[in-house]
Amino acid sequence: MVEIHSGSIDFKAPLTFTDGSAIYDRFAKEYIRHKKGFFIMAPSGVGKTYFIKSQKEPHWMDGDALWEAANAHPAGSWWTWGLDVIDEIDQRSDVITMMAKKLGFWIMGASNNWLKPDAVVLPHWSTHVRYIKTRERENYDGGATSDRLGQVLGHRKWIKQWTKKGVPAFKSVQEATDYLSSLPGVA
Repeated sequence: MVEIHSGSIDFKAPLTFTDGSAIYDRFAKEYIRHKKGFFIMAPSGVGKTYFIKSQKEPHWMDGDALWEAANAHPAGSWWTWGLDVIDEIDQRSDVITMMAKKLGFWIMGASNNWLKPDAVVLPHWSTHVRYIKTRERENYDGGATSDRLGQVLGHRKWIKQWTKKGVPAFKSVQEATDYLSSLPGVA
């Protein structure tokens, strides 16, 4: 599995565009590329990582791994650094996601600013809270915690705006992946 690093570049460092072939080639050795790329947008705590780790075949990749490998995400808990920083990081992530989709990758993550996702996952709020609390208690691997539920609610509200723009919404990651993988001409 391509390792998620903790951010190898200082967030304040000025960036440039470079040839990212080596990064995408590394992901292509681990994940299946398809005729059409997809991006599922889902807030922290809905089961993205669990789903990705439980796949029988590696179709879906963790957006965090991709975004960190491309230095779009910095080290640390950047989602707590304020909205201006979050917006900038999410814009960086959109550029990387757009390129990965063009290359036929299927990505799942919580970072998004302007790139229209192919599906969103928004479970019932009580289910979502239960997932976050269970993850904290049993196998915390990063992301939102129960003391940041207000931020999670705000993120859900922001994600919901995509449904008003025609993006299909699902209650679970499994439902979203089943829908997208069954579309004609996708395999």
